[in-house]
Amino acid sequence: MNFPEKLKSFQEQFEKRLVSDLPKSTERPSRLHEAMNYSLQAGGKRLRPVLVLSGHSLFPSKLDPMPAALAVEIIHTYSLIHDDLPAMDDSDLRRGSPSCHRAFDEATAILAGDALIPLAFEQLARAYQGSSSLGLELVGLLAVAAGSQKLVGGQMEDLLAEGKSPEADTLSYVHANKTAAMIETSLLMGFCLSENGGNIELRSLVSQAGQSLGLAFQAVDDLLDVTSTTEELGKEAAHDQDTEKMTWVRMLGVKQANELACAHTEQALRMIKEIGGDNHFLLKLAEHMLRRKN
Repeated sequence: MNFPEKLKSFQEQFEKRLVSDLPKSTERPSRLHEAMNYSLQAGGKRLRPVLVLSGHSLFPSKLDPMPAALAVEIIHTYSLIHDDLPAMDDSDLRRGSPSCHRAFDEATAILAGDALIPLAFEQLARAYQGSSSLGLELVGLLAVAAGSQKLVGGQMEDLLAEGKSPEADTLSYVHANKTAAMIETSLLMGFCLSENGGNIELRSLVSQAGQSLGLAFQAVDDLLDVTSTTEELGKEAAHDQDTEKMTWVRMLGVKQANELACAHTEQALRMIKEIGGDNHFLLKLAEHMLRRKN
């Protein structure tokens, strides 16, 4: 298996479906749809959809994982639009371009994020209506991951922690819920659509692998904030440092934060090997996530 080629193939497949399955920017209200598409089509790593496709490819089935991949990226994009707002993280750049509220205006950005949330669940409901129990399960998984005790709750705790001395309990909560929950759910949703999606033991391993991948991803994010440039990141470098965000680097220093990222990655690799199936791509992806530069 050629990992770079496989990764590029997954990303290109996703981009094609993203363009074909979304409301057109010219459709009324055009300004709203233009803002939604501006953020959705801004590029990026497409990690979450790739994880959906990776989870499915462990034990491939005839079920199409792409609508689930679209749904998780739509939710992720809404969260980025809202995170960048002046009332939240107040970020001017996202993926190398002006953030949504800078490219349009604050009200339009809020509404674009609002509109993306139901769009994600519409994708799931429409695509998997032929298997209502599976569709309901996918809707439930994504709803929980995006809700008040996961993604949104993590963002709330992150905002409350700004400027305070780092605490391991708070930091672990923020990273496990704001970041890792959606990464875990992306992998799990893909696996649920696979041939072995009903295997409870394997589901548990997939969840553990996804959680570890998410925790490693956030630890690397904390490191990149202080070791990369704005051009490399596509967003403001040292933003977390300047706003006194609670990060592993601020609490542990660069060396120990890197060791933490490596430890979570090793845990994920062990789980992926135990899952079995066609796991070669997912193993390489885990290593790639650790070495990433943005």
